[in-house]
Amino acid sequence: MGFLDADVPRLKILDFSIRLLLVPFNLVAIWIAVNNRENNIDYGELEFADFIGLKYMVCISAVSAGYALFAAVSSWIRCLVTRAWIFFVADQLLNQVLAYLMVTSVATLVEFLYLAYNGDQVVSWSQACASYGKFCSRLKIAVSLHVIGVCCFLVLAVISAFRVFRRYDPPFVSSKEGEQAAAT
Repeated sequence: MGFLDADVPRLKILDFSIRLLLVPFNLVAIWIAVNNRENNIDYGELEFADFIGLKYMVCISAVSAGYALFAAVSSWIRCLVTRAWIFFVADQLLNQVLAYLMVTSVATLVEFLYLAYNGDQVVSWSQACASYGKFCSRLKIAVSLHVIGVCCFLVLAVISAFRVFRRYDPPFVSSKEGEQAAAT
């Protein structure tokens, strides 16, 4: 029974591959965000620690990378998961929760980037990226990598939902009820 034998479901291989693909994207996004700093003669130094939204993204990325790695390894090593049904339910739930948390962190960073590039004249916020262009460019790269991670988790959430719902038969609808539903 090798890694790619016929008895290994393709969905399991796809799930495993996406989880492993997710880890480097999140780690690189973390590294770029944490090491992002720029010094401006007029306004001073700008760094990662100055922004709560960046800290939130780093925390969510770290949790999702750790979970993705653990889930990928535990899907192939049975001794890590002794109660399969508990892990199955937790996996479905955690995929959904992490996907939503990653979406919120992307929304936070996109809003931050919008304000950094455009400012908000109503509340007297100027465009920060005009003065800190290198910082903003690196932040765009980190956000792009984080968006790829979000897409991976959304695919994992769909795969998880498919795994749950394929275990159950569709509800039985008699032909009379089906005709009545189609008529209305």
